[in-house]
Amino acid sequence: MDFVLSEEHQMIRKAAKDFAEQELLPGVIDRDEHQYFPEELIRKMADLGFMGMMVRTEYGGAGLDTLSYVLAMEEISKIDASAAVCMSVNNSLVCWGIQEYGTEEQKQRYLTPLAKGECLGAFLLSEPEAGSDATAQHTTAQDCGDHYLLNGVKNWITNAGIAKVFLVMAQTHPERGSHGINAFIVESDWPGVKLGAKENKMGIRGSDTRSVTFQDVKVPKQNRIGEDGFGFKFAMKTLEGGRIGIAAQALGIAAGAYERALRYATERKAFGVPIAQHQAIQFKLADMATRIEAARMLVWKAAWEKDQNRPFGLYSSMAKLYASEVAMWVTIEAVQIHGGYGYVKEYHVERMMRDAKITQIYEGTSEIQRLVISRHILQQHG
Repeated sequence: MDFVLSEEHQMIRKAAKDFAEQELLPGVIDRDEHQYFPEELIRKMADLGFMGMMVRTEYGGAGLDTLSYVLAMEEISKIDASAAVCMSVNNSLVCWGIQEYGTEEQKQRYLTPLAKGECLGAFLLSEPEAGSDATAQHTTAQDCGDHYLLNGVKNWITNAGIAKVFLVMAQTHPERGSHGINAFIVESDWPGVKLGAKENKMGIRGSDTRSVTFQDVKVPKQNRIGEDGFGFKFAMKTLEGGRIGIAAQALGIAAGAYERALRYATERKAFGVPIAQHQAIQFKLADMATRIEAARMLVWKAAWEKDQNRPFGLYSSMAKLYASEVAMWVTIEAVQIHGGYGYVKEYHVERMMRDAKITQIYEGTSEIQRLVISRHILQQHG
């Protein structure tokens, strides 16, 4: 792996950085305060190609590699993790899932508008009783010949209130367990699809998170992804890539908080000198910078493995686990360096601390990632 970024990668990083600082930063505190989803800014992100970065050009995407995607995700996340998670779900889960496993008809009908940002997607796996245990799907898809009848409830769904395309996991053959689960492409305005109220969250408050209920929703047979019973494997394969996006989001949150803490430490004076000259603060800055750089290398490693078409599940889980824990630790330290100002919204770091916590929870908690990592290690050892 070459650690020197190509000219193209540097241009992508700069484009994301410029957009985040010029477009996302001005209203980010207000969006967090009022739980406002920035549809107009997401459209601008789409115009720059950020909503279908890894989708092939024939389907309206940018045709870029995973490293390009994580570079852009880090820069967007430094400023606004809510916009970043919308970008992550559309890229890593919805677009990638359809591109890798969808039929040509599904790609033409759904992937192209998703990649162009003409609509957004959502990934519906979690349920009230099927969070970490994704095999325990209570949402059912009854096979009725030429269509399926979908019933159930999904919760914690990012983009639910504004997405037009849902990827839904549901149980068709309960007697088969995980092998009886199917994945479906469902349009959000179909009869029987009902949205819950927007969740009042601690962090990433600018993203739209809701529950979704299905009541006798007719899903055409051609909207099933893969063979009968492929749904659980589809979800797990898709989440492997999704964890790289979340790791990049966590990395960006950490890096953004560190940059603010560093700037504050060089400007704020105590005992007649900038606090950055005090050893206690220097130790914090050194540890923050070191952990962030280590997280960045893990994220880049996972992206590189994926781009080489090599097995990357171990590295995506490692990156997600470590980067999310670094994000939580660094943001707490950033608040501490700011002192009382760190507790005030206008200094941003308290929001970053709240945003960081979710990266330890979604797409598999830290405990789940440790289980995944240990299983990979034991398989390699055996």
